[in-house]
Amino acid sequence: MIKLVVFDLDNVIIDGEAIDEIGKLVDVQEQIIEITEKAMQGDVDFETSIKERVKLLKGASVDKIKALAEEMPLMEGAEETIKQLKDKGYKVATISGSFDIISDPIKEKLKLDYSFSNTLLEEDGILTGEVEGPLVAGSKYDVLCQLLETENIALEECVAVGDGANDISMIEAVELGVAFNAKPALKEIADKVIESRNLIDILPLVENLAQGEKDQKVSVLIEGNFDNALDKKNAYEKKLSEISEEREQFNQKAKKEREVRDELNQSLKENLNIAIDFRDKRNKINEEVEKNKKLRDKANEELKKVEWSSGRRDRIKIENEIKKIDKIIETRVLDIKKENKLVKDANDLRKKLMEIQEDEQVQEEALELKKTSESYHAKVVELSEQAQEFHEKMLEYFRKTDEIRTKADEAHKKFLEHKKQASEKHEDFKTVLGEIHKVNKELGGMRSKRKDMENRATRKKNKEEKERAEEIYRKFKEGKKLSTDEILLLQKHDVV
Repeated sequence: MIKLVVFDLDNVIIDGEAIDEIGKLVDVQEQIIEITEKAMQGDVDFETSIKERVKLLKGASVDKIKALAEEMPLMEGAEETIKQLKDKGYKVATISGSFDIISDPIKEKLKLDYSFSNTLLEEDGILTGEVEGPLVAGSKYDVLCQLLETENIALEECVAVGDGANDISMIEAVELGVAFNAKPALKEIADKVIESRNLIDILPLVENLAQGEKDQKVSVLIEGNFDNALDKKNAYEKKLSEISEEREQFNQKAKKEREVRDELNQSLKENLNIAIDFRDKRNKINEEVEKNKKLRDKANEELKKVEWSSGRRDRIKIENEIKKIDKIIETRVLDIKKENKLVKDANDLRKKLMEIQEDEQVQEEALELKKTSESYHAKVVELSEQAQEFHEKMLEYFRKTDEIRTKADEAHKKFLEHKKQASEKHEDFKTVLGEIHKVNKELGGMRSKRKDMENRATRKKNKEEKERAEEIYRKFKEGKKLSTDEILLLQKHDVV
């Protein structure tokens, strides 16, 4: 017979995550949401996650949080669900890692029987970034057991509803554990899963259980008794350890390849910078080469003008005519008359050539220009050789860069391959861990039943002893003498 229904608070009774909303008050909601998601998925333990998140809340105003608590929306169907459960005589409680500044107003509003949560520490109305309470280091199972002892209720008489990994401990232990719009880690071990966001959908499950239509909890892992379940758990834990070791090996290989890749990329960057430096030096020198070429060409143009203006053009013309006549005389058979005429013409041209004299000042100017041109040309040659050296150095470092990039790409490829292998092993790890959760649920059920039987036997024994003690005391008042054991029994049950 079901006597107690226990709910998580965030995303179950209220439509939202209280700590995320508080985080908005101090603009840290993104960091908090990230940590919350890891905790809900079971990737980080709850104590670490709650302390890290609360530390981010340091400086938040308590008054603003209280105002926020009044505005927190309830999950659809929450009020009706709680009312119907209480109308049927069930005790209703919330066990949450959230905070009493949020849960207490909800308790009053819904008229809950119990509400267990943590407390945000404050000074002068401002949060200190610290938290205390039964659900910081303790589990929800621990709190649930204290409540069951207070109400004298067995785990088999309890239903629990949650949505995240920190609900696993109580979901595993109770008669009916319900995953409400939950994370995969909780769905794996829950008896029932509700994907809607209407809390009223849990009522049929509670009613069916109350009417004796209990779901048969079947597990392919458990075949037989407690010892068989333990053997299977040990086998899975061994397998889990092996997978964890293999995953770690792949992670170490990935880490090594990542380090190699990063070192190569750093070397690549350094070599590329050197290559670019040589390129810049080459380009700078080439600018000087072009500048000297222009100066050389300008000097040559000036030289050409000076030479032509000094009669050089006429001298060259006459020299070419003389060469032409001499070639005709040498290569052709001529009659004496024509040959004599050509000889005379050549001699006349030679006389005329001798009459052409270059101006000495112009000659000096031409010589100076020639020296200037040769100086610029020598500079062009010298700088071109330097530019070529820098160009060859640049090509050398670019080739090194390409070689390093190839090696870095190979290391990155191996890194990705090992990360993929590690991820595959992590998936295997989660699968086996899920199987262990199932075994733990079965073992938890067996332990709770065993403990409940022992508790019932103890209560029965105590009841019988107390009745006997009362009978002994009645006879004692009538004058009967008591033995030592009878006196001890009276003291034990405080019957005087």
